[in-house]
Amino acid sequence: MKELFEWIINLVYKAATGTKRIRIILTPLFGFIFFCIVLFLILISFRLDHFWRLPEFISKPLSIAVSAPFLILGSLLWLWCAVKFLKTKGTPVPVNPPPKLVTDGPYAYSRNPMMTGLFMVLAGIGILSGSITLTFVMTPLFVLMSILEFKYIEEPELEKRFGQEYHEYKERTPIIIPKIR
Repeated sequence: MKELFEWIINLVYKAATGTKRIRIILTPLFGFIFFCIVLFLILISFRLDHFWRLPEFISKPLSIAVSAPFLILGSLLWLWCAVKFLKTKGTPVPVNPPPKLVTDGPYAYSRNPMMTGLFMVLAGIGILSGSITLTFVMTPLFVLMSILEFKYIEEPELEKRFGQEYHEYKERTPIIIPKIR
């Protein structure tokens, strides 16, 4: 397993530090794959709810009110992070990241606020649709899998690319949930 992680880390590192042409080619491919994974989780959740005949766990007017903050704040956080990356001449896609470590804006409070925004949106979609599976199974599972991927693949690659600068950032900044200062 460790060899597989090392292979993936080296692959991402090679792409992230490779030629601009390679990064431009890989960016839409990786972005599309990630989008498909998220969409698959949402759709499979709805199918499982239907298959198991699970009721909506929250009524429609209430689901809109409860999901709105998750959807709005999660989307705004994700967009803020994406704009930070684009302004730094990079993208949210790990194979075409910014050339320098981004530690300001939402990244001053969390090492992966973009995923925090996505987690909020997934939970919001689950609440809005009343999906028990998406809200209480798939979103927490996606959070867990994302944290593991971040800790065992993305962070080692970031440490390889940025060295001590990333190590110091990692020491002072929580992975997902911001510290109240």
